[in-house]
Amino acid sequence: MPPTPLSAAFPSEASRTLAAGLAEWIWFGRTQASACLFGALLLSGILATQFWPSPFGLTRGDFLFLYSISLQAALLALRLEHRREALVITAFHLLATLMEWFKTSPAIGSWRYPEEGVFFQIFGVPLFAGFLYSAVGSYIARASRLFDFRFTGYPPQGWTVTLAALAYGNFFTHHFGPDLRWLLIGASFWMFGRCWIEFRTGVRTRRMPLLLGLALVTLFIWIAENVGTYAQAWIYPSQEHGWRLVGLGKLSAWYLLMLLSFVLVSLMERRGDAQKSETLTEN
Repeated sequence: MPPTPLSAAFPSEASRTLAAGLAEWIWFGRTQASACLFGALLLSGILATQFWPSPFGLTRGDFLFLYSISLQAALLALRLEHRREALVITAFHLLATLMEWFKTSPAIGSWRYPEEGVFFQIFGVPLFAGFLYSAVGSYIARASRLFDFRFTGYPPQGWTVTLAALAYGNFFTHHFGPDLRWLLIGASFWMFGRCWIEFRTGVRTRRMPLLLGLALVTLFIWIAENVGTYAQAWIYPSQEHGWRLVGLGKLSAWYLLMLLSFVLVSLMERRGDAQKSETLTEN
């Protein structure tokens, strides 16, 4: 007995739905890989130099600095990264390097670099270290553009800047006074709790709570940090006598640093949008 038109439609509809879903996931995966490009290549370089400790006769730290600079230049030359994104990365690099000097000083000793640079280091900190943080800024800036981020319920800009400044300051002050990280994390939950992020996945637009997105990025940063310490690019005091998993407590620190990067990117995006509006008005 031949199938009725109605029954015949179900397999076809299911196939189209499956194909559309698969195409969406492929587009999402490829775009995520593109957004992570700088961080993934930097992490690959760190892993490679674990087995090739003195590439081209350079110390590991000096090679990784030159490698990072070359990556940045190549992304700009190939137009895989925009100048505005490079500005965010540079700003985050400077803030991170300042924190590195403080955190690795003999008086603090939060972590150390077993193989320092010779030419490209300041106060004992290899300059490639700032790129480890810049990779976070690069991902957020590129993801914002590639996925066409839009926000609903976003808090006032002044609040976010104040929160980011306090979070950055706490990385220094908690060594001499109370640690406010959990208070700041709680404030971020209150501030962004009603914020949703809309993002494009090919031809469709989806949405999720912003806090969920921030948590997922924090988790992947922690995973990357474990890879970096396994390769002994830097180590914590607990890893002096052998590698061990970085404690989950570091998730709170990475969340605050990632929040700082997110606010920097949002400021740059709003500045860029304002400039576009002015240009359109003048024309």
